[in-house]
Amino acid sequence: MEFLKPPPVRRLSGEETPGPAPATPDVPAPGNGNGNGGASALVGRGRRRIVSTPLAIDRMHADELSVAYGRKLAVDSVSLPIRQGEVLALIGPSGCGKTTLLRSLNRLTELSRDVTVSGRITLDDLDISAIDSTALRRRVTMVFQQPNPFPMSVFDNIAYVLREQASRRPKRSALRGAVHDAVSRAGLLDELGDDLNHPALRLSGGQQQRLCIARALAADPEVLLLDEPCSALDPKSTQVIEDLIVKLREDVAVVIVTHNLQQAYRVADYVGFMYLGKLVEYGSASQLFHAPREQRTKEYVRGEFG
Repeated sequence: MEFLKPPPVRRLSGEETPGPAPATPDVPAPGNGNGNGGASALVGRGRRRIVSTPLAIDRMHADELSVAYGRKLAVDSVSLPIRQGEVLALIGPSGCGKTTLLRSLNRLTELSRDVTVSGRITLDDLDISAIDSTALRRRVTMVFQQPNPFPMSVFDNIAYVLREQASRRPKRSALRGAVHDAVSRAGLLDELGDDLNHPALRLSGGQQQRLCIARALAADPEVLLLDEPCSALDPKSTQVIEDLIVKLREDVAVVIVTHNLQQAYRVADYVGFMYLGKLVEYGSASQLFHAPREQRTKEYVRGEFG
């Protein structure tokens, strides 16, 4: 299999220009052997120039987290931080535990039968097991792989979340500002204008996914979880959402699960590589893709398995 030349070393605006990257002639551009390497339509866009945020704020921390379904261990003693001001990408082959880890962060794993969770996850230094699950999922919201807008207007999709949080059912006029803000943060306002009565199911696939992101943001969360949010979208819509992810990390901690290594390389500040339930390696996007410390990581980013 022929690999492309490694992409340019990542530069973060506002930081000192680092010296030459470590020589890694045997580590090609990120690829996983199933279309996420040089053949991907997304590769031609090259490396996004990510502007560093002035401050990263600790929001969540997983400490020796293990999750088992019956006798099958899906996540094995994983520890890692989640910070506002950064995008954390979880990568690894199918079945490696990355989605289970993601769902553990807002206790969605508890909805599965025969699940056992050990270790500790904190949100703002508070153990999430001590937080009401509904309240937790407002603070740690999730957007799924397939867009799932409600069969109602754009406005009512967002208003639904706001009304659920209110002690009394607010009037439409009282919600207008908050709805506009959420739609604007998701990058939809310029496209829809004031037509927020547009049926959500008549939006394009990319617009529907951004509406789901807007709906998640309406809860004013501290952490946004994204489970392969671009897997069902075309390259143009994917680019719009990737730009949005990079922008959102200034206000909310972002964790994204992706099979697309090029996407992780484009949008992530930090990357966690998982294999067989274990966190094999965690580091900056530049380090992990250009100079991985672990042999298994090197093999994965070279596309030798996946």
